[in-house]
Amino acid sequence: MSVPGGYASALVVDDLPGARAWLAAALQAAFPGIEVATAGTLGEALARIDPPPALALVDLGLPDGSGMQLIEALRTRGAATLCIVATVFDDDAHLFPALRAGAQGYVLKDRDRDSLAGMLRGIAAGQPPLSPSIARRLLRHFQPLPAADADAPPLTPRETEVLRLTAKGLTLIEVATALGLSRHTVSGYLKDIYRKLSVGTRAEAALEAARRGLVAP
Repeated sequence: MSVPGGYASALVVDDLPGARAWLAAALQAAFPGIEVATAGTLGEALARIDPPPALALVDLGLPDGSGMQLIEALRTRGAATLCIVATVFDDDAHLFPALRAGAQGYVLKDRDRDSLAGMLRGIAAGQPPLSPSIARRLLRHFQPLPAADADAPPLTPRETEVLRLTAKGLTLIEVATALGLSRHTVSGYLKDIYRKLSVGTRAEAALEAARRGLVAP
């Protein structure tokens, strides 16, 4: 059967039945006639990649492993499967390991079926299979660190340490304990850090820390 876009078969991997059905419906809306198989665990998914599907929508958190293991298995076999992560995680800690594992796209489950179908149709037109926020994150990650603003006050050694620990994933209380400070003091440091770096979220602060070489990206 000829399927628009050239994707005749697909595999949807997600441990939640509702999410599997939603992703499968988006694929069928994007590529009418596509044959969609589903799996709820890593083990089930690995049993469904011989022969490999043309396209795979893979969640990262599975009951018996990670979706990245499936992507790596397909890459090891030399499969031509277009692997796209479909997840709720929009942070660097999930994005970059997934891309290193071989994912060729990364979409967030923050849209309705028709919007996701439109994004999937864009694949056939050569558009990158990335949610807009993920595309912006990638572009920002690879941009060179801008020269320091001469009028912007630099981070103090203590603020730098708070930023480093925060970027490593420590909670406010954990940072306070590690530095022997009160929770309110650390909160004050973070407010000053956000102001100096012109960021508004913990994720943006972590990205700036990586760009400054304080933590590994």
